Amino acid sequence: MKVIGWIIAGCWIVFWAYWLLSAFRAKSGRVQWRQWTGSRVGILVVLVILSRLNLLHHHGAVAASGGLVLPVIGLVVFLAGLGLAVWARIFIGRNWGMPMTEKTDPELVTTGPYSRIRHPIYTGIIVGMAGTALALSVWYLIVAAVLGGYFVYSALNEEKYMASQFPDSYPGYKRSTRMLIPYVL
Repeated sequence: MKVIGWIIAGCWIVFWAYWLLSAFRAKSGRVQWRQWTGSRVGILVVLVILSRLNLLHHHGAVAASGGLVLPVIGLVVFLAGLGLAVWARIFIGRNWGMPMTEKTDPELVTTGPYSRIRHPIYTGIIVGMAGTALALSVWYLIVAAVLGGYFVYSALNEEKYMASQFPDSYPGYKRSTRMLIPYVL
């Protein structure tokens, strides 16, 4: 079971390193609502501190299950979520930005995972965190819920911006896709 924890931790580290390095190739832009930056950083710091204090490890589902079924399912869900996020990041290319970023010369990306989901990166990260919860501890569902709320808020604001940037094409794209979950939401 510790092996699964190490795999998940290593994958998260590689994922965020890739994310940081690939950000250098993104188009320049302007982040909306800079006053929220402190809150985002604060939430991240609290989650990291709780994680380092072992308050989020080895409690809940894994301890209750006593077996490997739930951790293995969690690992599969986790890998699927991160895979979706990376796939979406590749397709969005230089148009990627931090949540609620207004890009210089934006492009409407509608291929790859964007052909079904308008915000597949958000979906992938939320699914990855839900997989982490299944594999390691139900307490990670708190992180998934906080991220989910933040991502829904960000997606709604980004969609207003995209509708203003692409008034002819975005309404049709929005009707033919789902915000976060294909065929549902």
